[in-house]
Amino acid sequence: MDRAEKAYKNLDFLRSREARSIRILSEYLEPEKRLKAEKVKHTVVFFGSARVRPETPQGQNQNTHKYYWAAEEFAFKLANFSKELGENGDSFSICTGGGPGIMEAANRGANRANAKNIGLNISLPHEQNPNEYISPELNFEFHYFFMRKLWFLYQAKALVVFPGGFGTMDELFETLTLVQTGKLEKQNIPILLYDESFWKDLVNFDKFVKYGLISPKDLDLFHYFSTPEEGLEILKPKLKAAIKDFHLK
Repeated sequence: MDRAEKAYKNLDFLRSREARSIRILSEYLEPEKRLKAEKVKHTVVFFGSARVRPETPQGQNQNTHKYYWAAEEFAFKLANFSKELGENGDSFSICTGGGPGIMEAANRGANRANAKNIGLNISLPHEQNPNEYISPELNFEFHYFFMRKLWFLYQAKALVVFPGGFGTMDELFETLTLVQTGKLEKQNIPILLYDESFWKDLVNFDKFVKYGLISPKDLDLFHYFSTPEEGLEILKPKLKAAIKDFHLK
């Protein structure tokens, strides 16, 4: 009689409901191993729409391509700042969801600075393919949204949120909730929102306070910025402090 196939080589089993815990664990352990091998300890994460393009499509009223190029430039400047910190071993990597739009723009900016950058892609029914600017050795593919979210925040020292849709809102408000409730260890993590007029037109944050649904101090959990230069001015001291605090633990 031939030997039976080992369980860990049995793809039918690994894809089954019974093996779900193994798949979840794999999406924790495999990225951890690869990030450690690439010496990635700190990240700045970019969130934003996958639908934004370098040029605004014909017939679209809003000039959303401006967000693409602002994200590209900001990631470029941050990646160069990371190189300065890297002289003391304190560099960080630009990290995105790995797809098109704002994600592509941020990976593109880091790539332009010749800096390694991360793409945490997700398998979707309508395929979201990894963009071409991710460092190949840091290109990840996730099945589970919650495991992908874990890796967005696990090493994050700052979050940069550009205009986006449901996915961006989910990522922003989940992060705000984790910080507000103390479930995220990094209580002082900076959360930057690009284009104050967009956000204030979209979300009436002050009304949350007016109705007593959040505290006035909760509005201090995030900051607006209007240009890559302004964003860099905000983040430079905060990133230095966050990385220094990491070394003291």
